[in-house]
Amino acid sequence: MVRKGEQSATAICAAFLDRIESFNPKLNALVEVFSTEARQAAEAVDQAKLRGETLGPLAGVPLVIKDVFNLRGQLSTCASRILEGYRSPYTATAVQKLQDAGAIIIGRSNMDEFAMGSSTEHSIYGPSRNPFNLERSPGGSSGGSAAAVSARFAPLALGSDTGGSVRQPAAFCGIPGFKPTYGRISRYGLIAFASSLDHVAPFARSVEDLALCTGLLAGEDEKDSTSLAEPVPDYLAGCSDSIEGLRIGIPKEYFAAGLDPEIEALTKAAIQELEDHGASTQAVTLPHTRFAIPSYYLLCTSEASSNLARYDGVRYGLRRGGDRSLDEMYAETRGEGFGSEVKLRILLGTFCLCSGYYDEYYLKASKIRTLMRRDFASAFKNCDVLVTPTTPTSAFKLGEKLQDPLSMYMNDVLTVSANLAGIPAISVPCGFTSDGMPAGLQILGPSLDEARVLQVAAAYQKATQHHLHAPDLETQS
Repeated sequence: MVRKGEQSATAICAAFLDRIESFNPKLNALVEVFSTEARQAAEAVDQAKLRGETLGPLAGVPLVIKDVFNLRGQLSTCASRILEGYRSPYTATAVQKLQDAGAIIIGRSNMDEFAMGSSTEHSIYGPSRNPFNLERSPGGSSGGSAAAVSARFAPLALGSDTGGSVRQPAAFCGIPGFKPTYGRISRYGLIAFASSLDHVAPFARSVEDLALCTGLLAGEDEKDSTSLAEPVPDYLAGCSDSIEGLRIGIPKEYFAAGLDPEIEALTKAAIQELEDHGASTQAVTLPHTRFAIPSYYLLCTSEASSNLARYDGVRYGLRRGGDRSLDEMYAETRGEGFGSEVKLRILLGTFCLCSGYYDEYYLKASKIRTLMRRDFASAFKNCDVLVTPTTPTSAFKLGEKLQDPLSMYMNDVLTVSANLAGIPAISVPCGFTSDGMPAGLQILGPSLDEARVLQVAAAYQKATQHHLHAPDLETQS
């Protein structure tokens, strides 16, 4: 609309800012709104249009970024007290690419501290709430971004997915969320949790928008040595392709005990929809799936222990006990700066890396990770994609799992395997439970085959209306 001159970027920006002002107090999805900067950026887009300049594909499109991304001159706190007052001197590559395409950053979204959580309750800003039911969690750790898109605060949002932190909140909030192959999108400027598992991942209101956004984000970055020098297909064009004749694998391990019967029924109905549109299905097995949660939590906490060692009060962020000894300053700063969940994971990770325990825990988990990658490679020899539920249940009540960390961790049981294997995976809405909460369908593909995953997701979306269902924020209080 902006590129065609049908609507001004200024008017669009104002409309979204008005909606945020009306409903963000209910949701706490955004921890900071860039009202002045967004209006200025929108005005710049309109002026460029008047000058006859060619506008980018996201010209005037409001964008929310998770508080884990660096944005030059702005606060980047990871929802943690230890980064109190930290203003980034540079902008993350993923954010810069979307800005270069014309997107307007409208706000910074809430999250679990350092992306460690599945409910967006571990945050110095307080919990975010699910737009479909304010008593429920929006998921985590990217719950603020998911809630913002679901609540129509912005058409696009950036999150990070280390073990399901985009797909799980996408499922809980009734929107699509996509994690590409590890290395497909640069992690430069993404504040690290677990470097071998972290993925930059977008949310949108449609699969087509995800495809457009992913195409803009993907590509090699000289600032990130793990980014891949691989050609980037036209993901959006592939979304119109038929799925006639595609082979879909159904992993039996993802339909085990603990899966809510309503979620299972909605997933199987979605699979039937794909069959009705010409895809064939077959049962497959991923035998090492049962080791996914313990392996993931050993690896991610070990990497977190290493990554978070840099937060010591010396260069930036919170500093306490500065007039005491160095060790006392470290202890007081980190003791006060980190929340309980982050401390728990640092302690577990440090233990795993200790001399005498490394081989028994970290090394063994790394070997299991290799076996899981082989499981997926074997399955994809006979299948084009795999289809599973995204989460074992719909959104749980806020506070329900806070005192039971293991129960919270098990909420990621269906998503962590894709991070361990580094393969692309998407969650798309597939219906609603009897209490009105959204459910998500997960589609996984071989490494670097984002196009096929998006193709199947788009085909399912076109056959259904679930992604069009908006939450009613007017009547909730």
